[in-house]
Amino acid sequence: MNVLEVRNVRKCFGTDVVLEDLSLTVPEHTATVLIGASGSGKSTLLRCINLLDDIDDGSIVLDGQEITDPAIDVDVIRRRLGMVFQSFNLFPHMSVLDNITLSPIWVHGVSKDEAQSQAMELLKRFDLGDKAQQFPDRLSGGQQQRVAIIRSIAVRPRLLLLDEVTSALDPVLVNEVLSIVRDLKQDGMTMVLATHEMGFATQVADEVCFLESGRIVERGPASQVISNPQLPQTQEFLKRVHEAGRL
Repeated sequence: MNVLEVRNVRKCFGTDVVLEDLSLTVPEHTATVLIGASGSGKSTLLRCINLLDDIDDGSIVLDGQEITDPAIDVDVIRRRLGMVFQSFNLFPHMSVLDNITLSPIWVHGVSKDEAQSQAMELLKRFDLGDKAQQFPDRLSGGQQQRVAIIRSIAVRPRLLLLDEVTSALDPVLVNEVLSIVRDLKQDGMTMVLATHEMGFATQVADEVCFLESGRIVERGPASQVISNPQLPQTQEFLKRVHEAGRL
């Protein structure tokens, strides 16, 4: 069963074409990883899937329902989606626990006791149980990003979108964030994620899509796209990534 289908999507900002005739299928319980240089369209694609940006042509389908239909209630659709951005976007004036329970209580109608109980289970599972009453500025960057991920999965999304969730972190903190995504993958969470961490992509991806100029130009399992790319532009991109990693 396909959770997500992106069909021939086109997105422009003024005269700048950011996505062009892009199609993508994400089966249930799989992780699709988007790679590509800055400006290739990865973040814009995720924002279009989450209905933060309107598309100019094509369609996006979630569980068989076209969510880019103008008649769709966007707020209802977003209840089925979770998104984690490069920046943590936590509310600084609220505790970790309150950040996580805000949406379950006020958007999904979960009781406060149940929402707090579920949040504590997640915090303990991911080694943050002792941070529940802390404010975000008391946490490390890695801890803040893990809280942001927990906040997104606390609403039990049908699809989780992650946009370069380690790019704002010190390299020492990257792995503690990636470990939570690995655990979610093992749980069967359906995910689409953009990342520049090729080793991580190899571990979690069921399919890797290399984007260039708003198009998916090469796709397949990580063993092919990352370890044995066929197209010169994919080879050149990965060469630059590996060289940057050695600096």
